[in-house]
Amino acid sequence: MLSSVYSAAIQGIDGYIVTTECSAAKSLPSLELVGLPDTAVRESKERIRAAIENSGFKFPELALTVNLAPADKKKEGSALDLAILTSILHAAGVIREKADLHGKCFSGELSLSGQIRSVRGTLCMCAAAREAGITEFYTSPENAPEAAVVDGVDVYAVPDVNTLVDHLNGVSALTPLKPDAMPDAEGVSEALDFADVKGQTRVKRALEIAAAGGHNVLLIGPPGTGKSMLAKRLPSILPPLSFEESLETTKIHSVAGTLPAGVGLVRTRPFRSPHHTMSAPSLVGGGKNPMPGEISLAHNGVLFLDELPEFNKLVTESLRQPLEDRRVTITRANGRVTYPSAFQLVCAMNPCRCGYYGHPTHPCTCSQKDIHAYLSKISGPLLDRIDIQIEVPSLSFSELSEPDPKAETSAEIRRRVVKARKFAADRMAALADEQPDGDSPACGVRCNADLTPRLIRRFCVPDEGAKRILEGAFGKMGMSARAYDRILRVARTVADLDGSEAIGARHVAEAVQLRSLDRKYWN
Repeated sequence: MLSSVYSAAIQGIDGYIVTTECSAAKSLPSLELVGLPDTAVRESKERIRAAIENSGFKFPELALTVNLAPADKKKEGSALDLAILTSILHAAGVIREKADLHGKCFSGELSLSGQIRSVRGTLCMCAAAREAGITEFYTSPENAPEAAVVDGVDVYAVPDVNTLVDHLNGVSALTPLKPDAMPDAEGVSEALDFADVKGQTRVKRALEIAAAGGHNVLLIGPPGTGKSMLAKRLPSILPPLSFEESLETTKIHSVAGTLPAGVGLVRTRPFRSPHHTMSAPSLVGGGKNPMPGEISLAHNGVLFLDELPEFNKLVTESLRQPLEDRRVTITRANGRVTYPSAFQLVCAMNPCRCGYYGHPTHPCTCSQKDIHAYLSKISGPLLDRIDIQIEVPSLSFSELSEPDPKAETSAEIRRRVVKARKFAADRMAALADEQPDGDSPACGVRCNADLTPRLIRRFCVPDEGAKRILEGAFGKMGMSARAYDRILRVARTVADLDGSEAIGARHVAEAVQLRSLDRKYWN
């Protein structure tokens, strides 16, 4: 007898359908797996045998051949266990022959007791099943919530083999899982709030501009001034994730295995803060079977690199291409995958190794040679890709001891950020309406930091007063073409916060001030 059921596998953050075919013949008992299975898939034979017997069924004494199609793609991991078991039980008659397995997809790892365990990438697999026209998806209770967010597919949480067999045989029916409703857009954690940060009004303004435009930020200053404290509060003023962003972010975390059990969607913007001892593959992704790195796990969120000069220079230099392309392609001998990496980079650093270079009261103990060596760990090309560079000064006693009546909460700042993003989004929507065929230059632009040179020429045109400021800054600061474009992007964001389509002198002046710090330290 021949039985055929569907499962799915993942490649990058995309899933693809795997057809599991089982042929049963009356011959010497055996079980062969073909179709390029890796070690984990080949070991499923022992898990399946034990799961069937410990669930109260007799393992069929037949010659079983299981083919995993397409046969030219390497199958990895344990997600195919459930589909292989289902095809074997159907071919052996444990699952009745009249049971309709068409339109059903099975994904999950088996324990020896017959329990169904969670696997990585379930959301990607369920999305692939929907694209293939499959209407029912069976997986573990831990993975079911993330699969249930895919529209058009009934998701069943299967705890064990007996429950699955009873459902397919019509003995007792499972109920499809319903996805949780998306949370209120204003529902943001109040654990970290900008109101907790004393003083630093200018730095808070810089982070507000960064949040409104999606710009990268460098915070530089002596120890204890609040650089890390400010950076950790940036997600609290970012706009809420849209459903599409939430879905894309969840796919990455599902593939990486970092999605908490029972979580359907990642509903808050990621904040990743890796230690400075990390390697380049940990940052950009890699491994024998390429997995997402920190820059992809920070997709649609914030990547915070504290103590930036302490990172290996090979690690920080590997950021340059993803910062431009908003994606990273990892190539290995057994394949190539591309992961999205549209993250907002926030870096913090001291101005020297002792931390007090340029401090008005605390003497610096570093030599000029030591200071130069410390700062030169940050290359010019990387600095060029950081739109906003702001100094975080030490606070006075009065600023620390007295309450600040003008301190704004994250919710207040966030409302202005959301308003500015909507102002920019309406501009992009109007441009998209001019070319509704999908070839609009606005495609893929989520914020001002994504503006292409073509869009900069159209929407970032300074007036005469602003041009004069730019001309003077270009000559004095020795700006590159990239730095010039980035100043215009920041000026566009400042104007958006003011609700102005025109870019005036004060908008450009503020943008230039937010980018001049590298000349103070690196020159």
